[in-house]
Amino acid sequence: MNNYPHPIIAREGWPFLAIAFAVALLVSFLSIGWSIPFWIIALFVLQFFRDPPRVIPQGPGAVISPADGRIVVVEKAHDPYANREALKISVFMNVFNVHSNRAPVDGKIETMQYFPGKFVNADLDKASIENERNALVITAKNGQTVTCVQVAGLIARRILCYVKVGDVLARGQRYGFIRFGSRVDVYLPLTATPKVAVGDKVSATETILAEF
Repeated sequence: MNNYPHPIIAREGWPFLAIAFAVALLVSFLSIGWSIPFWIIALFVLQFFRDPPRVIPQGPGAVISPADGRIVVVEKAHDPYANREALKISVFMNVFNVHSNRAPVDGKIETMQYFPGKFVNADLDKASIENERNALVITAKNGQTVTCVQVAGLIARRILCYVKVGDVLARGQRYGFIRFGSRVDVYLPLTATPKVAVGDKVSATETILAEF
């Protein structure tokens, strides 16, 4: 699943799209007027599950964004998954962003930790420690530790992760998906240099979050 050729629309969305368009078509046969809201819903589902191919930056020390969205945190913080002080960069995804998650660096997955939890607004800092989340601790090619955490949001109810401990990731590789609004936290060494600021809009794979 994580290496399939880009189909433009994520496979995770195919069942939802089939249902949405089937309902819209059925209502259209009964009433064109009443079908309009259902076609709007179908189009929303279509845009939510889009999964366009991306160009991967080639700089050896680049840490790329694992998600589309807006930067909500750039700060020193404790990384509870690798037990260290780190530079934390968080990307908040709203329902209009692409929700396919990509590997931020080339490296090997050392640990994977899943935590059930709440579904508070992913834009809030407490979401990082209270919400449902799935964390990957990765040893990058240069030996540095990078932690990437998928965090569920207010209406995100399903974190999908297609990799396992021991897998070797390629930068930009599609490794997971979060449905309907969420957040991704990235923890980097304190020596990393951030290339984004709070409020910046970023694109998965194409935006460089930091360099180390």
